[in-house]
Amino acid sequence: MKGLAALTVIAAVQTHAADVPAQQPKPSINPVPLEIPFASPNAAGVTVESAPSAWGGARSGSEPTLSDRVVDYKINATLDPVAHTVSGQEKLTWRNRSDRPIRVIYLHLYLNALESQGSTFLTEEQRRGFNWRDGGLQIGTGQWGHVELRSISQSGQPAQVSYVHPDGGPDTDHTVMRVELPTAVPPLGSTALEIDFLDQLPRVVARTGYFGSFHLIGQWYPKIGVLELPGERGATEVRWNVHEFHLHSEFYADYGSFDVHLTVPKGYVVGATGEETGAAIESGAAVTHHFVQDDVHDFAWTADNRTAQPLEGTYQGPGSPAVKIKVLYPPEYASNAAPVLKGILDSLAYFSRTLGPYPYKTVTAVIPPYNAGGARAMEYPTFFTTEHFKDPDPGTIDAMTLDYATIHEFGHGYFYGILGSNEFEEPMLDEGLNQYWDVRMIDERHHLNHEPLQVTTTWARRLGIAPRVVTGFEFELNVAAVDDPAEGVGENSWNRLSSRSYFSTYHRTAILMHDLETRLGVPTLEKAMQAYYQRWKFRHPSIADLRESLAESSGQRATVEAAFNQQVYAAAKIDDSIDRLVTDEVLPQAGMQFVDGKWIERTRADVASDIKQQRAEWKKAHPNTDPEFGPFAYRTTVTLGRGGAAVPETVVVHFADGTSETVEWNDTRRWQRYTWLKPSRATYAELDPGQTHLLDANRLNNSRVTDAEVGANSPDMPPSFLQRVLAAIAGGPASRRLSADFAAALQSALTLISTL
Repeated sequence: MKGLAALTVIAAVQTHAADVPAQQPKPSINPVPLEIPFASPNAAGVTVESAPSAWGGARSGSEPTLSDRVVDYKINATLDPVAHTVSGQEKLTWRNRSDRPIRVIYLHLYLNALESQGSTFLTEEQRRGFNWRDGGLQIGTGQWGHVELRSISQSGQPAQVSYVHPDGGPDTDHTVMRVELPTAVPPLGSTALEIDFLDQLPRVVARTGYFGSFHLIGQWYPKIGVLELPGERGATEVRWNVHEFHLHSEFYADYGSFDVHLTVPKGYVVGATGEETGAAIESGAAVTHHFVQDDVHDFAWTADNRTAQPLEGTYQGPGSPAVKIKVLYPPEYASNAAPVLKGILDSLAYFSRTLGPYPYKTVTAVIPPYNAGGARAMEYPTFFTTEHFKDPDPGTIDAMTLDYATIHEFGHGYFYGILGSNEFEEPMLDEGLNQYWDVRMIDERHHLNHEPLQVTTTWARRLGIAPRVVTGFEFELNVAAVDDPAEGVGENSWNRLSSRSYFSTYHRTAILMHDLETRLGVPTLEKAMQAYYQRWKFRHPSIADLRESLAESSGQRATVEAAFNQQVYAAAKIDDSIDRLVTDEVLPQAGMQFVDGKWIERTRADVASDIKQQRAEWKKAHPNTDPEFGPFAYRTTVTLGRGGAAVPETVVVHFADGTSETVEWNDTRRWQRYTWLKPSRATYAELDPGQTHLLDANRLNNSRVTDAEVGANSPDMPPSFLQRVLAAIAGGPASRRLSADFAAALQSALTLISTL
């Protein structure tokens, strides 16, 4: 935007509903009224149990299929390992379970989350300060990924498409597509769609992509959203559950069948969801593999010409078919293969015994190669990736992490795979319950083997330093953030104060369930979890369904409901605070753009040159304008924290041009975030400026200035360390803030020491 006249003042918005998006054109389409609503953009832990008939009713085991199959995917895919592309032809057959005709459907195009910095996925890293696992999402020049939908038709007739944003994300997000069908799908009827698509894989990051010859291909095909019916996961009307791809969200889809042909060059080893059918077929320099799997809700695969001879094994257990296990690994991590195979065998035995028999015929684990860490530790039905370490010594952190990652990713095959939890809206049901069951397994295994859970390092062991002996739940308690939780563990994956609060869902759920186990008794809790699994396998349960299963099976409803009300649906002194005030220019972003029928990349160098030129033009056109102003708007975000009981609050944010913005915060959330787009930067913010809350435990945290107010900063240069310290002191009592920093450093040191 150039000039003050071009700037638009945006009213304060709650950014857990939507950040202020950059405006970009959408694909054209003749608008048709939306007949079926979306699930709420703030949908989270469901409080009302599902109807007994939900998802076709409980699976007794006498049905001809494991799941009530809704979708059927037939895909022919060809990998180009030089261009790192996958060309695909997909026949998607979808069954309309509702009582009304459906003219509009929605497709997930997850790979577009890595198309540019403007996606919902990547803007949450930029604007909310979220972090991807243990590091940032670094996508270099020429390393972006996307999926191009080349055509989609129904019975030979082309469908009309456009991008939509069910969660109010930026217009530059292209992860959900609206498809207007030529012919409506009748109630209880089915339709088949012919789809042609091309994937450009990214340099491996966030679960998918390539490194050298290695390719991990996940969330790569157009996937239809879930049409939920009344009585399913809290729905009161027919609705589409089809969220944008958020940074911390994973996946949710209908059960069905996959019949997939994968064509790769000769010499490439292929692993995938499901069972390989028949011998691979060679044709010239290419080889085609055929994989089939019923009663799953996703499909992923890998291909690499560096893969060593796979390590294989077989599991035989009561109630399960013979399970063929395959571990794929690169030569540099050959020492990891046997521990991974053992972890899978142990997990199959434990989960089958404690929850229910494993129903599939295969498990494939992938150990990613060196420098492909972005592909590690991710789950898909019958197929997962694990960690990798160079020759880990038994009993060390590396060996323990490899073992735990294998157990954890396999365990997702139950909570995410067989139960089909909605990982967008209720990550507790997958990440949290899986964490709990994994830790139970590890503690039981060490107890039965009469060996302590040792936590040490290779170098410490060589120095003769003894390991610390802990239980898995002791470790969980140390990292669960139970002292000051930001949200209930039933919150969704994107309405989070921080990445730390999201990842606490794993550990806090484990501690919550362990607490219930202690109060209800181990046999009672085990019986209740088995009842939950048996009732809801292949049926997409909600948190309310888990609560009801635990309450009914245990016979201790009051105890269960109190735990859920206190810890799941919610997380009393009065102590609200201004935790963060950030103001920065909204600058052009690098990435891919589809212009005039082809993909054009704007590099970071291009963007930097454009920024420099616009600044020069602005200065020339406005020689006497205050330097506070320029060609770019400022995005200001204030983050509020609640340290006690909820009270109505007034927040005033002041700007350098003399204006201010006032908002009223009057809800029960533990935090809130407001954002403005203004021609001027913010200078300071005040909470409760009228000092109406006399019981406020600490008034010193009711104001905060921006970094720029305590030292001159170039808009292109971050504040120095000293300026950040001064800003922290200005934003609250110095002694308290420095004490908190010291405590954090001490905790980190103690954590390191505890690993010796």
